[in-house]
Amino acid sequence: MNNIHQRLLSHNWTDTTEQLLEQGYALVKGLLSKAECEALINDYNADNTYRKTIVMERYRFGKGEYKYFQYPLPPMITNIRETVYPFIAPVANKWMEVLQIDKKFPATHAELKNYCHENGQTKPTILILKYGPGGFNTLHQDLYGDIYFPMQVVLFLNEPGEDYTGGEFVLTEQIPRAQSKANVLQPRRGDLLIFTTNFRPVKGSKGYYRVNMKHGVSPVHSGNRHTLGIIFHDAQS
Repeated sequence: MNNIHQRLLSHNWTDTTEQLLEQGYALVKGLLSKAECEALINDYNADNTYRKTIVMERYRFGKGEYKYFQYPLPPMITNIRETVYPFIAPVANKWMEVLQIDKKFPATHAELKNYCHENGQTKPTILILKYGPGGFNTLHQDLYGDIYFPMQVVLFLNEPGEDYTGGEFVLTEQIPRAQSKANVLQPRRGDLLIFTTNFRPVKGSKGYYRVNMKHGVSPVHSGNRHTLGIIFHDAQS
């Protein structure tokens, strides 16, 4: 766990900040080892770890399954959540500033969590997702309540081309008065992707404008694909 903390602290957050400001997503390569990824996958069926299981077909979310963790979270996940947040909160506040939105996010994750709980959002939103052949996730946003942080994280736990084929991560940008743009990504096992939860600012000829974004997963052709989603705000239910 401490090794993960040190890996995050030694990461080049200046470059990551620039990427988030420029494109709304950024990749931290090789954060988790193969053994750490396998441990998370092996715990998928653990007892007393999860608060809810969602079968995606039932809600027309796609095809696959995911489970929400309950508090207390595993130490590794808490560590990542609390270590990443202070590096990206300034980016979120910059976004609010240039879009002239009267909102400011606190400097630490503990403060954000307390704010969520004071407003009735008390359920953790960390989830682990599992897709088999044909599995996919429709385009969506993870908001969970009136209070939400505009960025989130996904950790990729399998190796593309080795453990599964297909299953690309898709980010779409709904550009005002234009066709939507799709970003198709295929991070490797152990990579951490930071991306926009809801919207991001884009600089135009007359200043900044708001671009709404959604994310999803293209169909898995073969094998099994697992990811860990870390959302910084909590949910109402």
